[in-house]
Amino acid sequence: MEYVSRVPRPPLDGLIDDLYYLEGAPPYALLTLPPSPSALLIVNLGAPFRVRAGADLETAAYADGCVVTMRTRALEFGYPAQTRSVGVHVKPWGLAPFLPMPAAELRDRPVTLEQVWGRPATAELRDRLAAAPGPHEMLTLLEDELRRRLSEAAGLGLVRHTSRVIATASGSVAVADLSAAAGVSSTHLSQRFKELVGVTPKRLARTYRFTAAVFSIDPAVPVDWAGLAAGAGYFDQAHFVHEFKEFTGLTPTRYVEVRRRFLREHPGHALDGWSLPAD
Repeated sequence: MEYVSRVPRPPLDGLIDDLYYLEGAPPYALLTLPPSPSALLIVNLGAPFRVRAGADLETAAYADGCVVTMRTRALEFGYPAQTRSVGVHVKPWGLAPFLPMPAAELRDRPVTLEQVWGRPATAELRDRLAAAPGPHEMLTLLEDELRRRLSEAAGLGLVRHTSRVIATASGSVAVADLSAAAGVSSTHLSQRFKELVGVTPKRLARTYRFTAAVFSIDPAVPVDWAGLAAGAGYFDQAHFVHEFKEFTGLTPTRYVEVRRRFLREHPGHALDGWSLPAD
């Protein structure tokens, strides 16, 4: 599988973690993407992929691509035998300037790219990307399209600053302290977050804390779960296990078994640094 990524130029670098190109045979037909402090925009250029955003929802097919804001549950991605797409890993607040609706409306409910940008614009973008000579040119085309669509979003400065405080603390911060430091009420702060991020500051903090814990796991060595839970700021190991199961559907030990299987079956794979279990 070929994976190419790069950070966009300013001002998009304040909204986007990276632009990426993905092509080839996925390691498994089904991959699970746990919640993380990020949003996604995918322009699909190959056969449709399928997404299920929770056990209580049906799987949906996406031919043109999809958009999803901050998640509170894991996404299951079902890939065709060969996949090809260009996408954007977006900071929690980063989709707001490109959306015609509040981010909360898309939480845990991926929509097609056509539903966000319209069918003619989406078709034109996909045609231009498909005709590009290579991945780097495709990333430049997508970046230019995003720069063209960039618009103002009321309250973005407040949300961005507060989100960065949460990120710096890896989620271990009191929401009351955040609103006091920002000079606004907790109600106002939560409302802005739901509009621009899709979740409340408290939920974002939980996601940052969980993500920090997951990426501190080295599946190649025995894991000190009690020490890991304490280091991530969880009250105790039982709290950590409960949170882990809510975010991934797996126990921590089962998650590590799945990651170890991935590394064993796909050594050096382009996705081996991602928290992508396939159980």
